[in-house]
Amino acid sequence: MKTSPNVVWHPLRPADASAGAALRPMRAPHKGELRGIAARAAFDAIMLRTPAADGIEYVSETIAGVPGVWCRPAVATNRAVLYLHGGWFVWGSADAYRNFVGHIAARAGAAVFIAGYRLAPEHPFPAAVEDVRAVYKGLFDRGLGDVIVAGDSAGGALALELLEWIVRQEFRAQPKGTLLLSPVTDLSLSGVTWESRDAADLLFTKQQACELIALYLGDAAPSLPFAPLERDLGGFPPIRIHVGDDEMLLDDSMRFAQRAEDAGVDVRLDVWEGMLHVFPSQLATFEAANQALDEIAAFIRSPYRII
Repeated sequence: MKTSPNVVWHPLRPADASAGAALRPMRAPHKGELRGIAARAAFDAIMLRTPAADGIEYVSETIAGVPGVWCRPAVATNRAVLYLHGGWFVWGSADAYRNFVGHIAARAGAAVFIAGYRLAPEHPFPAAVEDVRAVYKGLFDRGLGDVIVAGDSAGGALALELLEWIVRQEFRAQPKGTLLLSPVTDLSLSGVTWESRDAADLLFTKQQACELIALYLGDAAPSLPFAPLERDLGGFPPIRIHVGDDEMLLDDSMRFAQRAEDAGVDVRLDVWEGMLHVFPSQLATFEAANQALDEIAAFIRSPYRII
């Protein structure tokens, strides 16, 4: 990727270096252990380790047939956030993400709806895509026209699927911006960091990711899901991306950011040295997580408007 003013590199802080060194011997022996649907409970338990945010009300609700959880601060702006959780399309839930997403809601002063989209392999592609579209339309049917779309990991892939549909179908209203945390942008796993960051990444293996993607695709051709590294990104709303330098998905973010920049999209990529996949959820461990959450909140509050 060429040098760009739209890429911001954050050096590793001494406190985070110490925290990471302490974390490595605990996490490394379990790298790649989560496999298939049997890992759902373990994945949810990991996400629920994030401490709950203060002053957030959690309300379960169904929008357009899709269940989810609202994270509502006591005082909120008119801006809402549609959050699409990660979990390689196979794991994750709105309930498991409520603590983490609650911090985004609290810092941004915005209500956030975590969509509980259907999971593979019981509901392979395009079930999750259909659910995400339905929720987005449902928010606008309720009069919520000032929306940011956010997602981490597989949720980032779904966010980009949604954007492509909104732009190409000329839906009546675009989101005001898009926030991506360690997004999956290449289902073929062709990025160079699947090899170069293999030792640094404490969570995943390439074989593990291949198995999970196969569960998501089911009988669908790999070419059917939106491929943002190959398709035109022109007309996409402002995009902000946060990714760790120690994760194998790093190249997914770097190549996508370059594609977006080349297409004239307002994009910024923040790369955090020494950080792992979706590190902002580890705010009790890393100072960088708290800084990233503050920047995420500032983006959500920003007065972007689609022209």
